Amino acid sequence: LFAPPAHADIKIGLVAPFTGDLALGGEQIKRGAEQAINDINAKGGIDGQKLVLYPVDDACDPKQGVTAANKIASEGIKFVTGFYCSSSAIPASKTYMDEEILMVAAGASSPILTEGAKNGTVFRVYPNDNSQGAFIAQQLIKRYRGKRIAILDDQDAWGAGIAEMVKKKVEAVGVHPVLVDSYMAGTRDYGSLITKLEHYKVQVAFIAGFPTGVGLIVRQMKEQGAHIQVIGGDALTTNQFWNVAGPAGNGVLLSFVSDPRKRAEAKPVVAALRKAGFEPEGVTLYAYAAVQTVAAGIERGAGDPFKAAKALRAKPVNTILGPLSFDPYGDITHPAFSLYQWHNGNYNEVKG
Repeated sequence: LFAPPAHADIKIGLVAPFTGDLALGGEQIKRGAEQAINDINAKGGIDGQKLVLYPVDDACDPKQGVTAANKIASEGIKFVTGFYCSSSAIPASKTYMDEEILMVAAGASSPILTEGAKNGTVFRVYPNDNSQGAFIAQQLIKRYRGKRIAILDDQDAWGAGIAEMVKKKVEAVGVHPVLVDSYMAGTRDYGSLITKLEHYKVQVAFIAGFPTGVGLIVRQMKEQGAHIQVIGGDALTTNQFWNVAGPAGNGVLLSFVSDPRKRAEAKPVVAALRKAGFEPEGVTLYAYAAVQTVAAGIERGAGDPFKAAKALRAKPVNTILGPLSFDPYGDITHPAFSLYQWHNGNYNEVKG
């Protein structure tokens, strides 16, 4: 008669590419999310309830993304995180909104994801591509004005969106690319694309693509003797790029947020992941912060996704990335990017 009330576990969906070419991105999300869950549960969970991850593979495929969303909904799960690719997260987000599920993305940076979610249940702890595109354009203008610039994308929702923003921003100040083009993701031979770049005498190429594609392009550039400075986006923050490009990747530049591994708040998490043999690069710590955001929403909203969403917008969430505030669309305010460069298998911040 005097037994304490039973507390059920709280399931949180975890959707990411656990298979396919971008599975390393999914591994980053999985490791970061699992570490966050373990740390929260070690402190007692939420009101005595433990958090449990329910992983579902979307393979960064739009159809699988929707299938994953339907599976999450069918399980009665009201909170979901993960999301590496915009191409799968965007169509899935409609299901999450329709099913009244709180979605907090660790990646999936296309502005399209949140632009229709004003005062809704879709959030993202990673900066959107409008801010990243503006930063890349600023770097092109600052460092390469007067050079022959190309802008390329892989036709993915992320790549096409960020390439368009870069083009818009550089042209606004009178810098006109000599070539704006797309390539097919998944291709293994980029010889014709490289020949086209050489035909246009391209000196600098911004390539909005994922690690395997950009890695192959860079490697084949070297093989063909093409001397072109390549700049990529934050998708290149994974060893998958170096594994494909090899030494040809030396000197490749990329945009990425100021390295979260260097934040004081992240120090114990970084140490724990490294002790487990995993380097928390890329979106790993964003996945951790996304789980922290979900947990704050659950706690503030007493388990109700709509109350959680309203509460997340009303007050910053303390995370290992620092305090995160969200605008009406669910995007973080005040994002900050830096320029990095690959060298001998590591990417380091470029000073100046």
